[in-house]
Amino acid sequence: MAIYLDHAATTPVRREVVDAMLPYLLEDWGNPSSGHSFGRAARRGLDEAHERLAAARGAEAREIVLTSGGTEANNLALKGAAWAGKARGHRIVTTSIEHHAVGHTLRHLEKFGFETVELPVDRYGRVDPDELEAALDDRTILVSVMLANNEVGTIQPIQDVAERVRRHRGILFHVDAVQAAPYLPIDMASLDADLLSIAAHKFEGPKGIGALFVRHGTHLLGQQHGGSQERHRRAGTENVASSVGMAVAYELARAEQPGTARRLAEQRERLAAAVLAVPGVELTGHPRDRLPGILSIIARDTDGTSVSQALDLEGIAVATGSACTTGSPEPSHVLAAMGYPDEEARGALRVSLGRTTTNDEVELVAVAIPRTLAMLRIGSAAIAADPLGQAIQPGVPAGA
Repeated sequence: MAIYLDHAATTPVRREVVDAMLPYLLEDWGNPSSGHSFGRAARRGLDEAHERLAAARGAEAREIVLTSGGTEANNLALKGAAWAGKARGHRIVTTSIEHHAVGHTLRHLEKFGFETVELPVDRYGRVDPDELEAALDDRTILVSVMLANNEVGTIQPIQDVAERVRRHRGILFHVDAVQAAPYLPIDMASLDADLLSIAAHKFEGPKGIGALFVRHGTHLLGQQHGGSQERHRRAGTENVASSVGMAVAYELARAEQPGTARRLAEQRERLAAAVLAVPGVELTGHPRDRLPGILSIIARDTDGTSVSQALDLEGIAVATGSACTTGSPEPSHVLAAMGYPDEEARGALRVSLGRTTTNDEVELVAVAIPRTLAMLRIGSAAIAADPLGQAIQPGVPAGA
């Protein structure tokens, strides 16, 4: 029996979403920019996708820019806002735990004279709104803070942050809501963001499609050129089928959000009770203000990669952190920013539940993880023993 507990990396596409996409793959497959009947049929589906996404987020259809995913949405937000505001200033304020789609984009902008200020976070991964406001000055043009962290699940005090940004006229506020969108209510009026990114594959939609909310009146320079699509903000023939699928997936996720979030929080707590009972295991991220389906831990004296591989052999899929950094020899930059030394961060494990996770699966994993930790620790102790079975003491040669 295969158990998938890596929903923070991606989610399975819902049947309802596939059904909504099929007509635009098999029948109404025209180019939405074409003026004939084939194009008009595709255009109707595309326009409806804009309208449905906007309605689900308290926005207007003209404020939705369809992209190829969350990474492009973040890139468009940061680069588009930075270059649009270059005449006013060059300073961008963010946090030290942002997704690489934000962090690496800002590193790129630094090559062109922009200045990035990365604010520290506390042990739980939260930024201090007072420190953020203190970093704002008359050169600041943009602030980017994620709504919830993709590794440890910590939810940022985003409304408090928005309030601080609004005290300084002319500064744009971007929110990376890619990980939060399936599980937290997102209303553009209450969040008070100028730019907000989401990705369909995080809420059981297709991969390769995302959206950037751009508040009407926000000056943004397009970063992809060649056509007038998306109101001249993102050139290229639109992916109609996936756009329709994303809209349907988001509507379903939003309608089911209260019940899903409550159930996932209960399942997470059941799993946490079993895993945190193991000696040397510590919860990472905020104990309360966190996404309902993410359980992130550090297991000391254990390598997280070895744990995930051992569980994979049992048919259980979990992760050591962000899927975008899997295979990197470096420990998590998120855990490092939260104050964990490298040797502890290497014991990180992320278990992320989703809408399709069952109670039976949680019960099985609640037994499997403690058993795997114990087994690997015994194996490590055996390796550290001499041929006679005596543990090697620091500074004492084997067999001495």
